[in-house]
Amino acid sequence: MQVSAKTDYALRAASELARAATEDTGPIKGDWISETQGIPKKFMENILHDLKRSGIVRTRRGASGGYWLALPAEEITLAAIIRAVEGPLANVRGEWPEAVEYSGAAEHLQEVWIAVRANLRAVLESVTLADLVDGELPPSITELTRDPEAWVHH
Repeated sequence: MQVSAKTDYALRAASELARAATEDTGPIKGDWISETQGIPKKFMENILHDLKRSGIVRTRRGASGGYWLALPAEEITLAAIIRAVEGPLANVRGEWPEAVEYSGAAEHLQEVWIAVRANLRAVLESVTLADLVDGELPPSITELTRDPEAWVHH
């Protein structure tokens, strides 16, 4: 899986919004998120718009305006944020894995794509913004990171 800049930025921006919610600072400015996380401002505007359109973020204009989470951070999974900015977690050439068909030696490739999607879901749907900001990831996630092989790129 290749994580796009848009996905990375969206998760970082949402994390800042989650932290702001715990500190009860009220709405925060997109420019502040952009500067804090080193995200290009135009990119940040588009991401916040996508998150607003999906119902993850709310906004208010004006001097006291800004952005805040529309739901508690405990209810927002990383998967929901990724879907808001990128669409489905896993697809094959733009199609759902269950919609692709293969023949011959590749006949069982569809099952591999379904398994990949299931594993992405298992990780990304089990981690919430609150987990991320609190630094207390679910045990199933920390267990995966304890395997030294997980840290080696291939």
